[in-house]
Amino acid sequence: MSPFEHEHVPLRSAAALPGDLDEAAHRCLVAGFDGVTSVPDTLKELIDRGLGGVILFTRNIRDARQVRHLTDELRAIRPDLVVAIDNEGGGIGHLVSAGAPEVPGSYALGVADDPNLTARCADALAGHLARLGITASYAPVADLQHRPDNPIVRTRSFGAGPERAARHLRAWITATEARGIASCAKHFPGHGGTATDSHHGLAVDPRPYDELRVDVEPFRAAVAAGVPMLMSAHVVFPALDPNRPATLSRRILGDLLRHDLGFDGVLVSDALEMKAIADAYGEAAGARIALAAGADQVIVAVPDLDVTLACRDAVLDALRTGVLAPERVEEAAGRVRRLAERYATPPGEVADWDAGAGLTAARRAVRGRGVPPAVRGAHVVDLFPPPHPALNWGGEDLLTEVRAVDPTATGTAVTGECADPDALVEGIVGHCGAAPLVVATCDAGLHPWQRRLRDALLGRRPDAVRVDTGLPEGGALCSYGRGRVNLRAVAEALAGI
Repeated sequence: MSPFEHEHVPLRSAAALPGDLDEAAHRCLVAGFDGVTSVPDTLKELIDRGLGGVILFTRNIRDARQVRHLTDELRAIRPDLVVAIDNEGGGIGHLVSAGAPEVPGSYALGVADDPNLTARCADALAGHLARLGITASYAPVADLQHRPDNPIVRTRSFGAGPERAARHLRAWITATEARGIASCAKHFPGHGGTATDSHHGLAVDPRPYDELRVDVEPFRAAVAAGVPMLMSAHVVFPALDPNRPATLSRRILGDLLRHDLGFDGVLVSDALEMKAIADAYGEAAGARIALAAGADQVIVAVPDLDVTLACRDAVLDALRTGVLAPERVEEAAGRVRRLAERYATPPGEVADWDAGAGLTAARRAVRGRGVPPAVRGAHVVDLFPPPHPALNWGGEDLLTEVRAVDPTATGTAVTGECADPDALVEGIVGHCGAAPLVVATCDAGLHPWQRRLRDALLGRRPDAVRVDTGLPEGGALCSYGRGRVNLRAVAEALAGI
């Protein structure tokens, strides 16, 4: 069967599995859900049967008090439930409305290249999670950012160099562990050499094995640092396994991860509803194949619990029919139980963290050339894409941060291709008049509409100051990320502070 075909396994009304095996199968699932103040009945039933974990998203977050009430309610159903969230920092995160610490993304931390500062930022994020009752963080990203056309890793990575990434991963993992929070290095064996976002399609990294070995090294460092979880990539690596993405590959999860790297922690899949898995296999078959290949938990992040139930039923049916070995599920469940023993219970007392570490790191990361000593009273044009639907962010914009340090500034924010770009450019130039013009883009190489608007504005105002808020693309200033502190640091540089 082609790996691009759906695999359908009929569900049978066979006899119930032994209770311990049923519980073990449920341990291997992590579920998303809808709700901010109550737990759906279906989720309660899954937790009662042994569900290994839940993953929270922006849809579950209102404020800090509400989040703590929700996590307490979840643990009241079963105390050893692991409550997790994606919490990378920078522009990636779901806890803005719950007062998340403001830290830059990983790339800016790599540019600043101070592991102690990275540790202070990771400590702030982990301390905040502990107060909210969230005890597992699907971070940090261990991918290396190789390709300029990579659409998904970019400033989420610590950089392109394996040694730099390794030292910052060690700092992050150690600081998170000290707070009693489980960290998770992702996406094994690396998503940085692809030109496809696996949320939207099957990603392929065509590089030969000798080149792929470089990408494995940060994960090797994470394992050596004691990281309790790794997350697999929905990426096909023909040099490692030509037939299946890493999440579904025995060769990659078994031979490379378990035997070569010696990892014996919890291997969790990236979300099964991502199109790289859902379109090629279907979520239910993906769950069964991933567990058979060596994953210990599979994430079903969509709030529709019927999808989670379908994945659960596929696993139970595979156990009943012998397609999935009970020993494999029991091994996986054992790892999840050990994780829960260490991380399911939030710390009782949570010490304060360094609230200024993030801005300090963001300031150190700003790089620039040819910027006037101070650009005051400027008109700021901020071009940036809408938020990624899975990763989310707080909606930060550069103009707000510029106005915080220079109230005389004005500006325009553009988050997508407009119907009449010529009229937009004319209006901006006319409004700006003789005032300084700042043109900021975010990964314009991936978004042609940004390039067109930027070039049209520079054609009319060649004296404009350019800013890059993603990876550098020849601008005068680069923030290496769009977290609020990244943008504040750039704003201060523009204002000459």
